[in-house]
Order: sequence, then C-alpha cells, then structure tokens
Amino acid sequence: MAHPTATSAPPAAASAERSRAIIADRGEFVDVLCALRRGHVLVQAGEHAGGWIVDGGRVFSSYDPLLRYELVREFDNPEGFDHVRYFRLTSRGRDFAERALAAWRRRPLLERLMVRLVG
Repeated sequence: MAHPTATSAPPAAASAERSRAIIADRGEFVDVLCALRRGHVLVQAGEHAGGWIVDGGRVFSSYDPLLRYELVREFDNPEGFDHVRYFRLTSRGRDFAERALAAWRRRPLLERLMVRLVG
C-alpha cells in the first residue's frame, strides 16, 4: 500500500492552498461592493498596494476577486485622467452585490464586527 502522502501535494503546498482565501478581507470586500452598488467607481491609479481607490478610500485586496469573477468591468471615462483605469459593476456584479449585501445584513452585529477585526 502506498504512503498516503505519496500522491498528495507536499505539506507546504497543501498549507499554502488552505491559507489562500478567495476574499482576503471580507469587511473591505463588503464595503467596496456597497460603494459600487451606490454608483461609485473603482479606480486603479497605480500598480502598487493602495493604488486602487473607491469612494475616496484605498482598496488593498478586493479588486482581485472583483476582476477574477467578472463582477466589475473597465469602462472608458473621457473625463478621466491619463493612465488611470476606471471600473464599475457588471450586471453579474450588481446581482451578486444585492445577494451578498443582503446576506451581510442578516449576520449578527457581533459577527460583522469580528469580520471587520480579523478580515
């Protein structure tokens, strides 16, 4: 009989896979969805951490799942700045935001506060 780890991923790789979250900071993600749903625009002003902005606040991790799951799409902003990219919710993103924000509001207050503290 083969050793159980002989065909599975190395322990370090398995640990990294478990620790990689789809949404790194759920509190930030909810805030960004809420702002986008209200009509605000997600702006990419740089490739560095904090180079993404929505409603005047920096976005550090939420842009990745928004892009990956096609919840936002880039649009041409003729009144915008050169070398700055602008994104808004897609119809899929609006539907997702409605469901996600309704589910968030149903969570107990203490749970929502804990998510804000730990991500």
